[in-house]
Amino acid sequence: MYQTNPPLSPKETLPTMYDLPSEDPEEPGLPDQFHLFQPQLLAETFRPPDYPSDQIFTGSDLNLYYDLRHLSWYKRPDWFAVLGVPSLYDKRDLRLSYVVWQEAVNPHIIVELLSPGTEKEDLGQTLRDVEKPPGKWEVYEQILRVPYYAIFDRYKSEFRMFQLTGARYAEVKLSDFRFWIPEIELGLGVWTGSYKTVEMSWLRWYDKHGNWILTSTEEERKKAEQERQKLEQERQKTERLIAQLRALGVEPDL
Repeated sequence: MYQTNPPLSPKETLPTMYDLPSEDPEEPGLPDQFHLFQPQLLAETFRPPDYPSDQIFTGSDLNLYYDLRHLSWYKRPDWFAVLGVPSLYDKRDLRLSYVVWQEAVNPHIIVELLSPGTEKEDLGQTLRDVEKPPGKWEVYEQILRVPYYAIFDRYKSEFRMFQLTGARYAEVKLSDFRFWIPEIELGLGVWTGSYKTVEMSWLRWYDKHGNWILTSTEEERKKAEQERQKLEQERQKTERLIAQLRALGVEPDL
């Protein structure tokens, strides 16, 4: 292709998500329901106050392409969040995958949910075969330089957070299984409660006051409860007024 003036943009010259596979027939579906529900809860409660919703993208089990030299190489994080990109690709389309050389913004945090088959790779405990793509740990730490990498083991209710410090990830000592990320004014922690009617320990986001950020369903439930309480207070107020009038010998006209 000949050089143009001005030069063509990467979206016109480099492979986009439309050119790359979004599915792998050797990786069908999700391993279990937890891998479906937990990312949904993370996405529902991820609300950085300084970023409008149309400038946040979260993905789960989505191909993350990271190396233009190897177009067949990708990772599929259980959940990740990117800040400062349109929620829709080109502000118009749902993403088939996340292609870092097109988006020009790397994930700010990645969460992997441990399962027996992936635990060693998630924790960077496998040796790389030079004839195969690098493992998750190497991609997140050395190639994408993702600032925060979280791991959650639902069987042990164990949450571990790794922060990029210099060239390497360093594990952070957590307090009460919570970790605050100041630049996005959100914290990630372990919450025990019912989500999708399932009572167990979950990862979810909390605000600067330490309060768990509510899902839309929880907000509706809270609003309904507040309305019920308001009506009950008004009913009690009316009953007290009626009682006072009757004590004065006045029969209220109801």
